[in-house]
Amino acid sequence: MFENQQREVEAMMAASSEFRSLYLKHRELDKQVRDAEIGVLPIDDVTLVKMKKEKLWAKDKLTQLWTTRPS
Repeated sequence: MFENQQREVEAMMAASSEFRSLYLKHRELDKQVRDAEIGVLPIDDVTLVKMKKEKLWAKDKLTQLWTTRPS
């Protein structure tokens, strides 16, 4: 998410604690979902679905914050 925009992401994280928190949460969920899908993180299907939904919610909120940031 936000590939090739590292400087802008870092600036946004410094300016917004909400963005920073959501960004870090999304990254952690992304890692956990990938680990679960390859079998490294043993979790049940219901938990995996909940994690995917939470990750998608975080992505949607991050996108909203990103598109409404001051230029």
